[in-house]
Amino acid sequence: MKIKYYAGIHVPAGWRQVEYISTVEKISPKMVKVIHVDLIDGEEPSKKQSRTGANRQKFNGEWWAAHEVGKNKRLSSCTILEE
Repeated sequence: MKIKYYAGIHVPAGWRQVEYISTVEKISPKMVKVIHVDLIDGEEPSKKQSRTGANRQKFNGEWWAAHEVGKNKRLSSCTILEE
């Protein structure tokens, strides 16, 4: 199952909201567990990502992707992209 959801990341300019698209497994009718992060803001996670191209918006996408793996998400707060 693939879902889309929003979460915060920390950049030098402060906390910013980004869009995650992740592969998940269902653990209950209303909850899923993140197995793999496919995209962060439409890009594959990489060490040098930036929201706008500015240095103050740079972040390590690989670290934030690894941070999300294993987290439980409520389906009511996510958009289901494919079953």
